[in-house]
Amino acid sequence: MKRMTMLLLVAAAFMSAAAVQAQTVREDAIWARTTTATIALDGVLNEAAWAAAESKTVEFGADSGIPGSGWKMEAGWPPVDATVANMKFLVNGNQLYVGFEVQDKSVGGSVEFNRFDGFIMGLKDHAVLGTYKPVAEYVYAFWNLGGTPDPQPATQQPRFYGRWGSFDPAVPRTPEQIAAWDAVTVVHGVKNSDTVDDTGYTVEMRFDLAVMGYDVTQPGGDIVEWNVSVYDCDWFWPIDPLRFSAARVWWQGPWGNAAWYNEVRIHASPDVTTASGPVPVVEPEFVITEINATPTIDGVLNEAAWSDAGIFSVDIRHGDDALRESYPGVASARAGEYQPAVNGGTAFVLDPADVTVKMYVKGDMLYVGLEARDMVVQYHPDFSRWDGLLLTINDRDDRGNDNNLTGRRLAFQVGADGSAVPQDYLASMVAETTAQVAVSLMAGTSVDTLGLEPDTGYTAELAIDLTALGYPSGLGDRAFFPGLTVLDGDSFLPATDSYGTRTWWFREYEGTCCAAWVHLAPNATGVSDGGQDGGYASARASQNASSRPLIMYAMPQRSQVTIEVYDVMGRTVERRQLGVQGDGEHAVPLFEGGDHAAGLYLYRLQMVDPETGAERGTLRGKTIFLK
Repeated sequence: MKRMTMLLLVAAAFMSAAAVQAQTVREDAIWARTTTATIALDGVLNEAAWAAAESKTVEFGADSGIPGSGWKMEAGWPPVDATVANMKFLVNGNQLYVGFEVQDKSVGGSVEFNRFDGFIMGLKDHAVLGTYKPVAEYVYAFWNLGGTPDPQPATQQPRFYGRWGSFDPAVPRTPEQIAAWDAVTVVHGVKNSDTVDDTGYTVEMRFDLAVMGYDVTQPGGDIVEWNVSVYDCDWFWPIDPLRFSAARVWWQGPWGNAAWYNEVRIHASPDVTTASGPVPVVEPEFVITEINATPTIDGVLNEAAWSDAGIFSVDIRHGDDALRESYPGVASARAGEYQPAVNGGTAFVLDPADVTVKMYVKGDMLYVGLEARDMVVQYHPDFSRWDGLLLTINDRDDRGNDNNLTGRRLAFQVGADGSAVPQDYLASMVAETTAQVAVSLMAGTSVDTLGLEPDTGYTAELAIDLTALGYPSGLGDRAFFPGLTVLDGDSFLPATDSYGTRTWWFREYEGTCCAAWVHLAPNATGVSDGGQDGGYASARASQNASSRPLIMYAMPQRSQVTIEVYDVMGRTVERRQLGVQGDGEHAVPLFEGGDHAAGLYLYRLQMVDPETGAERGTLRGKTIFLK
């Protein structure tokens, strides 16, 4: 029997058909279909385009989507008439339209905060230069701040506050403000009166995306970063002590003037229209693959797994806007940096933070490797001057006071003796033996807090049992919500030349916006290494002249051959009948047609007896498509 030398491009790891899993539906993303039809902003969602729009419903007391959604009682007790709000999304040109349909038996407002119906929203401002895009507040509510004293008249309309609104009721909005943001409400009942139950209210709202730096009309479209909190006050007109309540429920983020928890990614593209059929699946922002290797947690990244071609890897550098702008999707808008005051000032950053973080999973364990290239490795008790890392992960089985998934801060710093000092939640996990962390100083490095001798840096390894963060064994839906913040303190003489920096990927802290939506891809189960199957045949992956993957295989008998190719989400991206082939060596190129993304793919070759249909063997392996 002929055999081919195993020269896989990547470390061997194979996937059985049972290991192929569908991706988890993103609960933080939605499509706004493109329409060319005119939408009259009249508070009536009667245009045909609304019927074709994607929609989202939020309900008080129910999970409206992990990881950031939640709800809160503002009056101390749950509402009798719980909030139910449905939202629809469309774009026309570079205008985003949102239609709200709110079921509400008691509609109204007041001069007091939290005693009104309406919406507090945040929209990240992409018109701001730089990679960290701040949030702009949009408040549209029956909140009559500084206006007519309570009780409010039945004629009182919702007011606009925030970036394109006015907090002074005596100052009308300008034409520029109205052009940037507008809305009209229709109340189904009588607002500010509880004589008879209402049925709710409908809102048509328009956002000018151009003034906020977005362009959904460009090829490929854009991703609008948004969040909404629906406020609901009931039986306050006049107050009914037995039925009065005030509450809010939000989708991903609760505030408009602060970026908490998460955000909604509204996808829009010219080719996703009200007539284009099902919308594309919004894929995870990143994939962390499983590698069948267990590193020794000693801080030294010398195991082969850390060099595996399929490992997740990200570079994080302070002061490098070009690097952050190269992050895909909203990562470029969420990444940022901060320099706190040290010794009363912010000194020139002589040696900016420069690290590479790698992650992979094996079973229920997450492994993290860090390489920090640092000329001044130091220990300092001041958090602002630590050398180390904050890894933030949302716990999948714990919800805080706001009922969203709790973020955990897993931090470590380089200790005075060069060892790892676990901090925050990581310290608890280490004590409970559900996590390990170690640091190793690079050659020529000593922990010199005065920076008298130049260092080369340090490396670190972490092992984290994800079942201690609420994941079931097997990792359940495999949705994972991380953020990374690199801490770099450098000290010099005079002391006023010392500084500290924080540089992050996606989110700075465990409660801030926004974690990445990552899929933890499963790997091989029950399949032998090297693309062989019971000794029947063998295969290897390579690249052809056009850099497309080339699968070469050998089989001892004439067989009917089929090849299937999956992405790391387990979705079939190619399936071909290769026909009846003779014994010996063969090669099949992949991706000869279609536009496939660069990255890791898994393949399966099936060989069947052409006369009887009996399966003779199945080869499974992985390959990388480079562009």
